[in-house]
Amino acid sequence: MTAVDAGAASATWIPEIPATPRPSVDRDARGAAASATDAAIRRATPALERRRLWERRFRIRLIVTDAAIIATATVSASVLHLLAAAPRVLVEDPWVLTRLPLGATVTWLVMLWAFQTRAPRVIGAGSAEYVRVAHATGLAFGVLAIAFTVFSWSGLRDQLILALPVGLLGLLLGRHAWRRWLIAQRHARRSVSRTIVVGRRGDVEHVIGTLRRNDHFGYHVVGAALAETDAGAALLVEDESFAVVGTPGTVAAAARAIGADTIIVASQLDDADYTRRLSWELEGTAADLVLSSRLTDVAGPRISLRQVDGLPLVQVRIPTFEGARHVYKRALDILIATVALVPIALLTPFIALAVSLDSPGPLFFRQRRVGLNSREFEIVKFRTMRTSAESELAALAARNEAAGPLFKIHDDPRVTRIGKVLRRFSLDELPQFWNVLRGDMSVVGPRPPLPNEVGGYDHAVRRRLYIKPGITGLWQVSGRSDLTWEQSVRLDLHYVENWSVMTDLMIMWRTARVMVRPNGAY
Repeated sequence: MTAVDAGAASATWIPEIPATPRPSVDRDARGAAASATDAAIRRATPALERRRLWERRFRIRLIVTDAAIIATATVSASVLHLLAAAPRVLVEDPWVLTRLPLGATVTWLVMLWAFQTRAPRVIGAGSAEYVRVAHATGLAFGVLAIAFTVFSWSGLRDQLILALPVGLLGLLLGRHAWRRWLIAQRHARRSVSRTIVVGRRGDVEHVIGTLRRNDHFGYHVVGAALAETDAGAALLVEDESFAVVGTPGTVAAAARAIGADTIIVASQLDDADYTRRLSWELEGTAADLVLSSRLTDVAGPRISLRQVDGLPLVQVRIPTFEGARHVYKRALDILIATVALVPIALLTPFIALAVSLDSPGPLFFRQRRVGLNSREFEIVKFRTMRTSAESELAALAARNEAAGPLFKIHDDPRVTRIGKVLRRFSLDELPQFWNVLRGDMSVVGPRPPLPNEVGGYDHAVRRRLYIKPGITGLWQVSGRSDLTWEQSVRLDLHYVENWSVMTDLMIMWRTARVMVRPNGAY
């Protein structure tokens, strides 16, 4: 049975009404038939069942992993409590090894369920999933603290000291591992949402192009439904052809026919009730109806939805560049820089020896850069070029391979042999943690520009200077020197307006991976 047959078979059978010469009777009969069909219970199509099946299987994997990690952490904490308190604890409280781990495990798992950490819309989403796991963990231990206090149970301190940090770290690592597995599945076109994009041609092309460049989100576009005036035989997006499977009015039937389980509306169509009617038509056919917004470079945390007397309003929070969030960012910078400078101090003598043996000159390279609010400061790096590098720049200007005000060339003759190694693994930037500790820079932020670069900035690009530059950033983990000037600027502006502490932590983690497997560094 095909998808169309299955969809037709799921509806209530309506007897055929004999033809009659009276047009008004025909219209009444068709209206009655349509009403009877709409009143029938719409059973799920095979495509929707397949979607729910892989989501259910993935959710079970997460539950088993979460339970194993939590149980290990809580049992370990209870054993530690027993060893520290001696066997008298078992005499006074023989259920200590059962009650503590069981109560903590059950509470923790209930909170993970209550915060919907395994909901289809957040699994594999990255920071949104990790934030929910962290919030659920915090509330779980808040509940446990109240219970331990009310019933005068012992062992809470060991749970807080060991189970909380170890369990949370284990949960985040487990979720990260399953996310990497899910992304690999999606790259292979498994565990994906078969998607139809609806709207005007230009908007549909924009959405499809974005989804193709971000295929790890799991949207596999199988067709497009173009507005009637834009309809055509096929749609070409970035050298790939996509079938036009219908129009906005026929997209529900097309979804049943080709087995799509997600519909993305890319355009604001003239019919105000279109989205509501489409959601009704998709009952039993699709799991998701997604409305695309052209609010470019506005991240999810800045967007919220409000209902005012049935009128849905999308609120976009205006970015701010001061306040408590920036205090937290500065505290994180001080902590990371203080910890990082210890191993850097141990590594510096070996780097100094290698740099001095390779070429004469100082160990450190100092250069003026522009930071927060256009304030200049002196950046510190390990030297990777000959001491005459600045004077040789004019002679190499014709070989510049970078766009905009940047200067980059592969196999720069000014770079020393040791300098190439330091640059490849970003070791030359380690002294910048001193700039972070001083307050000139942040661990994560936009790329620190040169004064002559800032002179050519327009108003939009100058927004990069609204927060402190960083040792690493979105540009660092997205291709570094392989990025065009426009791509680098867009990533920096996106970070400036949408950053969060969780985003910073994820960029730090991705930076560590990039240093081990460098890409675009020269």
